[in-house]
Amino acid sequence: MDTTLPQRLQRACGGSFRRTALLQKRVRELVRGAAPLVDLKGERNPIKIAFLEMEKGLIELEPDEETPTPSL
Repeated sequence: MDTTLPQRLQRACGGSFRRTALLQKRVRELVRGAAPLVDLKGERNPIKIAFLEMEKGLIELEPDEETPTPSL
């Protein structure tokens, strides 16, 4: 039986803040016009695209350049 996208998201992300943050950041990039890193033949759902990119290991979470690093 095929699993739905929400079920796959829950299984892949679970309670992991890092993966959830990665997915959210990539979805924002796609919505703003970034090119998908996977070929999905007309798929337009940015959540599905970002999730598939994450599943394939094509994206990684990096600190925002805009966020200043606190100095000690």
